[in-house]
Amino acid sequence: MDVPLWLWLAVLGVILTMLAIDLFAHRTAHVIGPREAAVWSIIWVSLGVAFGGYIWWEYGAELGQQYYAGYLIEKSLAVDNVFVWAIIFAFFGVPREFQHRVLFLGVIGALVFRAIFIALGAVLIDQFSWILYVFAAFLLYTGYVMIRKRNEHMDVANSKILKLFKRFVPMTDAFHGQKFLIRKAGVIVATPLLAVLVLVEVTDIIFAVDSIPAIFGVTTEPFIVFTANAFAILGLRAMYFLLADLMHRFIYLKLGLAFVLIWVGIKMLLLDVYKIPTSVSLGVVAVIIAISIITSLRATRGQGRHAVEVENAPPFRVATPEELADAEPLFRYGPKAVTGTTVTPSGRR
Repeated sequence: MDVPLWLWLAVLGVILTMLAIDLFAHRTAHVIGPREAAVWSIIWVSLGVAFGGYIWWEYGAELGQQYYAGYLIEKSLAVDNVFVWAIIFAFFGVPREFQHRVLFLGVIGALVFRAIFIALGAVLIDQFSWILYVFAAFLLYTGYVMIRKRNEHMDVANSKILKLFKRFVPMTDAFHGQKFLIRKAGVIVATPLLAVLVLVEVTDIIFAVDSIPAIFGVTTEPFIVFTANAFAILGLRAMYFLLADLMHRFIYLKLGLAFVLIWVGIKMLLLDVYKIPTSVSLGVVAVIIAISIITSLRATRGQGRHAVEVENAPPFRVATPEELADAEPLFRYGPKAVTGTTVTPSGRR
C-alpha cells in the first residue's frame, strides 16, 4: 500500500482539527447527557465510516475491508475500556462535569502510545514475520483469560499503579475544579483528578497490548492499523457518556470480545495453511459482537440507566468555595518572601 506523505499529514490534520473542535465545544465544565453524547457518537462514527469508504474507493475493496475489520475490532474492544473508566470514575466519585477533561487528555495519550506501539509492531513484523505467531498465541491466551474472568471487574482500591502514585505523589482529598495540581501551604500537591488521569492512561496502555496485536491479525498495513485505531479511539469519550450508565446491561459483551480475540488468534495461526478472506473475518467479528450485544440487552430488558457503584470507595470530595478561594497560585514569578527575607530570581538576598 503506497501512502503519500500528504495523506498522512491530511489524516493528522483532520484528527487535530476534530480534537480542537471537541475541546472548544466542551471548553466549560458541564454534565454531558445521553443526547449530547449520542450526537457526538454519531459524528465520530460517521467520520470513521466515511474514511473507510475513502480507503475502499482509493485503494480497493480488500484494503477497505481490512480497514473496516480493524475499525470494528478496535471499536468493540474499546467498549471494555469504557466500562473500566466508569469504574475508575465511580471509585473516585469524580463529578460528571470534570470527566470530559480527563478523557480528552486520556485520548490524546492513547493516540500517542498506540502510534508508538503500531510503529514497533510494524517493524517487528517486517523484520521477524514469525512474530505474528507470537501475537496469535497471546491473543488466544488473552481470550481464555477474559472468558475465565468475564464476571470480574477492576479493583481500583488494590491497583498497584494507584498505590505507587500515592506513595510518591502527595495528594489532597478534594477536587479543585478541573485542576490536576494545586499549591497548598506552599507545597504543590496533586488533586484526585490527576490520579484518575494516570489510571486512565495506564489502563489504556494495557488495553492497547491486546488490541494492537488483534488488528495486526486482519491487516499489516501500518496506515490502516493507525487510522482504524485513531478513528475508533476518537469517539471513546462520547461512547463513555453514552454507555457508562448502561454497563450493567452488557453482561455478555466481555464474552463476545473474548471470542473475537480467539477468532483473530486462530486466523493468524492459519496464515501459512489457509488465508481466511478478510470479508469472512469481518463478517465473523460483526456476528460475534452483534450476538453478544443482542443477547445482553434481551437478558436485561426492563432495566434502566443507573450510575456505576463501587463499594468501599474513599471519601473524595469537592473543595468548598472557601478552599477554592484560598488556593495559592500554582506558579510563582518574581521575588518571594521566605522567613522574612526576600529571595530574588538570581538568588541574592
